Amino acid sequence: MPPLLRMQDIHKSFGATRALRGVNLEVEAGQVHILAGENGAGKSTLMKILTGVHQPDRGSIEFQGQPFRAHHPKEALLKGIAMIYQEFNLALHLPVHANIFLGHEHGGRCLLDFTAQRQKTRALFERFGLDIDPDVPVGRLGVSQRQMVEIARALSVNAPLIIMDEPTAALSKKETAKLFDVIRALQKEGVGVIYISHYLEEFDEIGDVVTVLRDGEPAGCMPMSEAKPETIIQMMVGRKIEELYPAHNRAPGETVFSVKDLNSTNGTRGVSFEVRAGEIVGVAGLVGAGRTEMLRALFGLDPSQASEIAVKGERVLRPTPRALTLRQVGLLSEDRSGEGLAQYLSIAVNLTLPVPEKISRNGVVSNQRLHELSTSLMREMNVKAESPGQRINQLSGGNQQKVALARLLGAGASVLLLDEPTRGIDVGSKAEIYRVINRLADEGKGIVMVSSYLPELLGMCDSICVMHNGRLSRKYPVREIDADRIMALATGLSEDEALGATA
Repeated sequence: MPPLLRMQDIHKSFGATRALRGVNLEVEAGQVHILAGENGAGKSTLMKILTGVHQPDRGSIEFQGQPFRAHHPKEALLKGIAMIYQEFNLALHLPVHANIFLGHEHGGRCLLDFTAQRQKTRALFERFGLDIDPDVPVGRLGVSQRQMVEIARALSVNAPLIIMDEPTAALSKKETAKLFDVIRALQKEGVGVIYISHYLEEFDEIGDVVTVLRDGEPAGCMPMSEAKPETIIQMMVGRKIEELYPAHNRAPGETVFSVKDLNSTNGTRGVSFEVRAGEIVGVAGLVGAGRTEMLRALFGLDPSQASEIAVKGERVLRPTPRALTLRQVGLLSEDRSGEGLAQYLSIAVNLTLPVPEKISRNGVVSNQRLHELSTSLMREMNVKAESPGQRINQLSGGNQQKVALARLLGAGASVLLLDEPTRGIDVGSKAEIYRVINRLADEGKGIVMVSSYLPELLGMCDSICVMHNGRLSRKYPVREIDADRIMALATGLSEDEALGATA
């Protein structure tokens, strides 16, 4: 029997840039095939060729034993290939059921059967054990719920092949486990899955085979039973990463940022903590615990009240983004695409948006200053791009995140609020960002780091707080807490109960 999918000798160039060179990929029915590689390695380009977004320059594709060529994504979907994109592709103003069946609605040309769509939507969510109202507008859902809508949409067409691009990046551990149960059920039905992820620990848990791309070329393919994490990393980056988390032995100094009894309409309740110079304070918690909401309230993006917010001893009477930016507090948003960066503007413009005074003279922008400042920041963060004039949406996810972090550095931030700073980026870019964050702490900057990835928090932070239902625990020195205790606190156990549960 031929494989479900066979892609052979795929080549693709964009102008002088060779994105893919001689890439092969085979997926069997009922197989989970991991596709790994750094951002920019060619994974997305390969999948866009398969789904009809791009056409290959050379090579052949067979699907279900027949020559295959899609000219646009809807054609690929109708032929049985569904893709869940890393960056959400949802109509925020439409209800959940309409998003799930968009392009293959129930009913005739003039009259849609919304009742059938609602029923099938509920049935799809029942497979995950979720209760999401089919009639709620997607724009009112959180990030993790939107991800589940994307997954349900792919399942709604009963496609023989499903591509999942970073499907767990916004999911909790419990939701991820449910997703894996669904994938295993799909395997039993003979559905093939191409699974793209940067979480190495997921590979062995869900994968059968792994193919690694590096710089647009195949770096290796092997059964997961023979693949070790260090081997995969070396194939991905072309070198060994001996120590992912930089060693540090800092002695934090004076308090540079403090908040007392912060409350917000977004669900933040009674939050109090402080950050010292040279300290990385991690914030752990399950999806929906309120970590992002807390940062938004701190930065003045959502209405909030606090007994006191102080930066380097100076009280902030009314927290607003401008007031905090002027006091050298910077926020790195979790939503890199929607909030963190202006996708259709250049790297240079994005880097200098907070500091117009540094690139202008008498109110007129100096192109020379713009180029010099942006080039310097790109060099500092090792941003890989053609030039400072390249648009943000043409960069890989890892390089976009470097630009977002570089913008805070360009604004002179001495207190950094980082929300999921490594979400959806490859292990090589993660290592670079970890080194930058560690260096900033060594320079005396105070850092708050929200992350859903416990090894990251335990490896990077000096102390950790745990959030549950909008409330924040006390600050634990990292040497006094472990993953089990963090999870116990994250599920709502008191400090004594968590200690007893993990003793």
